[in-house]
Amino acid sequence: MLNKDNDGKPLISVITPAYNSEKFIGTAIDSVAAQTYSNWEMIIVDDGSTDKTINIIEKYKEKDNRIRLVQLKENSGPAVARNIAIREAGGRYLAFLDSDDQWLPEKLEKQLRFMQEKQIAFSFTKYKTINERGEDIGKIVPIPDKADYKLLLKQNVIGCLTVMIDQEQTGEVQMVNIRTRQDYVLWLHLCKRGFSAYGLQEILSVYRLSDNSISSNKLKMAKQNWRVYREIEKLSLIKSIWYFMNYIYYKSIKYLT
Repeated sequence: MLNKDNDGKPLISVITPAYNSEKFIGTAIDSVAAQTYSNWEMIIVDDGSTDKTINIIEKYKEKDNRIRLVQLKENSGPAVARNIAIREAGGRYLAFLDSDDQWLPEKLEKQLRFMQEKQIAFSFTKYKTINERGEDIGKIVPIPDKADYKLLLKQNVIGCLTVMIDQEQTGEVQMVNIRTRQDYVLWLHLCKRGFSAYGLQEILSVYRLSDNSISSNKLKMAKQNWRVYREIEKLSLIKSIWYFMNYIYYKSIKYLT
């Protein structure tokens, strides 16, 4: 980590995987460029896109040298892309933003202040959702003030696009190489190590719902959650069933409200 400070302001590295994101990548970059906090770098790892994603990113790079592009020759999945971006990151703080999501202008400034004032290593915020056309669907995702390991096993209350991590406290992080839920596994591992996640009760991010996204397939998500319990966290069968029942319960409430 280079950990560059600018007039006492720590560098925040924005981690963005991108794959065939020509429709939305510009909006994501614009939301970072519009931040009231200026000492950031945005590391975009293109995961073998076959559309115009790279061309769009290159145009932004020409205008702003805080934007960096890493190109992968073949599609390797978001875990690989994010880990490469994390290894390239020079900041003390990491913040995650997928290529189809966006931030509100004060996201980085407010969240960094929140973490510094409370001297915490791991934080997340509320967020709202839009549809694929960018229309607000009137849904705000509530969050608890604090999330620990046991709570996260019951339900993942942390949106990846809202997370900020202080690597000076946690040490360098990386995500397990699975196609989905790799962010969830990282949150679990951080909490298991004693770094509880603290919620900032403000809407600072915007999540785009996509009809054909992996996370929109509820059956696949459920199967992957079971795999996390059994294969990655190595919980007993009884504990896995217990937490999986909680997962189904909270998901049901979420989809019905």
